[in-house]
Amino acid sequence: MIFKWFTFIIVNAALIFIFLVAPVERQEGIIQKIMYFHIPSAWVAFFAFFIVFIASILYLWKKEREWDIIAHSSAEVGIIFCSLVLITGPIWAKPIWGVWWTWDARLTLTLVLWLIYVAYLMLRFHAPEGSQRARFSAVLGIVGFLDVPIVHFSVLWWRTIHPKPKVLSMESPGSGMEPVMLITLLTSLLAFTLIFFLLLGQRISLEKRRDELNELKNKLIAES
Repeated sequence: MIFKWFTFIIVNAALIFIFLVAPVERQEGIIQKIMYFHIPSAWVAFFAFFIVFIASILYLWKKEREWDIIAHSSAEVGIIFCSLVLITGPIWAKPIWGVWWTWDARLTLTLVLWLIYVAYLMLRFHAPEGSQRARFSAVLGIVGFLDVPIVHFSVLWWRTIHPKPKVLSMESPGSGMEPVMLITLLTSLLAFTLIFFLLLGQRISLEKRRDELNELKNKLIAES
């Protein structure tokens, strides 16, 4: 309950900073404020898929259902935030670039990342329940994560119209940003991260209850 209230406070603080405190960017105008949703969504998506990566490795190593649940749950939440990236990106791009979508390296690779984890969830949905499904999913969860660092460094490795990283800059964190804008972005990053953990916890709890329900059903069937 304390965590939920803390998340609620931080989320509202982020919204106040975004819409009331942070200045309007001189060149891009009000549309620039979507950055405070776009960048945190990307960060959380990458972080969620990193958890899938780690949990999948641990499942293949320890063969414990707990790690499979964490990987599955994190992938589902990660897809939500990756979808937000693909939605907010074009909304931001249209007034600035003049097009909703261009086959830029980072945009294309982000779409590929989204498709990989959609395939991950489809595999989990269609494959028979049991250790085989968990193993196949773990392998895809590990391989799929390899696209994350490629997405991040794509703006440095290839010629692209996508802006270079602002927070994780090679020069210094928040390079080229006004202090109040950097504070707003960091607050938004914290808010989105807290929302992720809140959703992840709820999804893990739901999956565990589903397992308990299945065990109860199997027990009743065996006894009947």
